[in-house]
Amino acid sequence: MSQTIPGHDRAVARWLLTCCALVFAMVVLGGVTRLTGSGLSMVDWRPVTGVLPPIGDDEWQRVFEMYQRTPEFIKKNSHMDVHDFKGIFWLEYLHRLLGRLIGIVFFAPFVYFLVRGYIRKREWPKYLAMFVLGGLQGVLGWYMVKSGLVDNPAVSQYRLTAHLVAAFIIYAFMFWVALSLLYPGGGTGRHPWFGRTLGLTTMIAVTIVSGGFVAGLKAGKVYNTFPMMGDYWVPPGMFTLEPWWRNFFDNIATVQFDHRVLAILTFLLVVAYWWRARAAEFELRVRKGIQALLHTGILQVVLGVSTLLLVVPIPLAAAHQGVAMILFTVALFVLHGLRGRSQAA
Repeated sequence: MSQTIPGHDRAVARWLLTCCALVFAMVVLGGVTRLTGSGLSMVDWRPVTGVLPPIGDDEWQRVFEMYQRTPEFIKKNSHMDVHDFKGIFWLEYLHRLLGRLIGIVFFAPFVYFLVRGYIRKREWPKYLAMFVLGGLQGVLGWYMVKSGLVDNPAVSQYRLTAHLVAAFIIYAFMFWVALSLLYPGGGTGRHPWFGRTLGLTTMIAVTIVSGGFVAGLKAGKVYNTFPMMGDYWVPPGMFTLEPWWRNFFDNIATVQFDHRVLAILTFLLVVAYWWRARAAEFELRVRKGIQALLHTGILQVVLGVSTLLLVVPIPLAAAHQGVAMILFTVALFVLHGLRGRSQAA
């Protein structure tokens, strides 16, 4: 591979993969921030001047007094003093700091590669789109936080899921472009398995989206049994909200039920895909990717069930979110290996 790929393409690909790794860390850290109740500790948004944390007792007291005026402090954390507040502040601060770091790690090499001609002019819009999407993601993150600073001390599950989906879109975009630089397309037709692999990747993405609503509603903290939900296969009250479609996004029982069904169905599809793929012909990297898809799928199911049964412990829940992203990554890797190929299955 290193003999046929131009050095500048390898450099750009490594840069994009580094950005992907940082986005992955951002998603996991964001999950930990949410799980620890730290996400609403910073009540203002200063993209440029907010780099430095509070310095000195007076500054910490000022920031704490701002937090004391929020619904979260009034309704949930009125017992906190400044020392307690620091415990939730630092995670959200690190989350935002990592977002700024990602912006720098993307923008500085991007300018360098443009000046050096590593990125072809016809591809400039592609990279500019990545940068714009990253900036909009920061705005969307603050829009999400604002939903928890009004009356209800919890962010909107709609905005949280949108924030998560946007992160996955940016990640997938950069990862796909990096793979295209490392594995230039060959052949004129797609592999016959491309369509079904795209379907499986879409199913994984839909399941992840449903997990966003589970997280937003804290639906993992009810019905902590498996495979049944308490004494029921189908819990009561799944369609108590009007109009009916709101139950899929606002009803805790329905949201958890949907995520369970989607997760189980996705896992069965992964197993069936792997089983049928054994008799098909693929490049070595694709075959390795399919093996990784099965192993990652098994791990994700174990983590998901364990997280539910143990009532969402933070380490397991964060691992479950991280492995979801790894599963999505592996599916993208396999999908990319099947585009622009002419082998027969």
